[in-house]
This record gives sequence, C-alpha cells and structure tokens, in this order.
Amino acid sequence: MVNTQSNGRHSRTQKYGKTSIRCNDKIRVPEVRLIDHDGRMIGVVSIEEARAEARRVGLDLIEISPNAQPPVCRILDFGKYQYETTKKQKNTKPNASKIKEVKFRFCTDTHDYETKFRHIIEFLSEGSKVKVSVFFRGRELGQTALGFDLLKKLTADLDGYATADGEAKLIGRNIVITYSPSKKVKQKPQNKVVTDDLKNTVL
Repeated sequence: MVNTQSNGRHSRTQKYGKTSIRCNDKIRVPEVRLIDHDGRMIGVVSIEEARAEARRVGLDLIEISPNAQPPVCRILDFGKYQYETTKKQKNTKPNASKIKEVKFRFCTDTHDYETKFRHIIEFLSEGSKVKVSVFFRGRELGQTALGFDLLKKLTADLDGYATADGEAKLIGRNIVITYSPSKKVKQKPQNKVVTDDLKNTVL
C-alpha cells in the first residue's frame, strides 16, 4: 500500500448528510479520472498514479464524483474543499427559510415595540423578508383599528429599510403584513430612531 504519510497528508473521510467524501487511501478503485490541482483534466489513470501526483504537489486526492465510471478525483487541499462544500450547501438553502416572523400584541408598549423593531431591522439587514402579525384574543377583535394603526406606524418607521409587499390584511384573528428589505440596506443599521408616538401610550 502506498504510504500517504510522506507529505503529511492523512487518509480522511468527511460526511455531508448521507454522503461520504473519500480522500487519499480511502479511495479504493483501480483507476480514476483525474483532475489536477490547476483544474486541468488529466484523464483516466491508475489510483497509484493519482496518489503519487497528489503527494508530489503536497495536496490531497479527493473523490468528487464517486458514481462516475471511473470515479472522478481531483487534487485539492482537503480543508479548503471542506470549506467550499459547506459554503455551497449554505447558499443553496430554500428561499422560504429566509422569511422571518415577528408577532405583536395590539396593546404593545414602547419598550416591547422598540425591541421587536430592532429584531426586524436585523432580519432585514441579513436579507430576509419579515412577516409581521398583530394578533387578537376573544373580544379583542373589536380593537382591530388599533392593530392597523400599529402596522401603519411600523411601516413609517421602516422607511428606507424595507418596503411593504402589500397592504396589511385581517386574516382570522391576525392582521398580517410582509416586508422586503430595501435595496439600500447594505449592512446592519445602527441606532435607528423610531417615531415617538407610542411614548406614554398603550395601544
């Protein structure tokens, strides 16, 4: 067996979900289709030749397409490959996961409003849409006008940071509105000052 320790590289197998990535002497097939460290296609070579080339340049032999015939292997730094694979997986998450939700009571006080407002700003600055709802219990449904007023104020305070996707709507026992981040939002806003019409007032 070829000694893979000669260049300080160890045989490693990294798992991503149900997929295992084989590396160095964990690749046990007679031949592979090799891509070198510069991204050039070398072609079909024996596994011994592929390992020898990886050792020569001080990198790892990584199986990137195990189901191909023969399997495709590339010479790369294993740690860098791990990082790039993890980053790619994060970037392919469904867009639905980027919708955040914040709930208000129709009788929100100033402190609670400002706390939730900051959360909304943070979500928007991360590029997420935000669904805001004001919910009511029992006879509180008679106070829906206050809920609409609260969302009207919120929309005004979010000017420059978000745009409403539509008008606020009463759905069941909730008034709902969704905001999309403004194109002007490049980084997390600091010290946003909200309007003060909630001070000394309980909605």
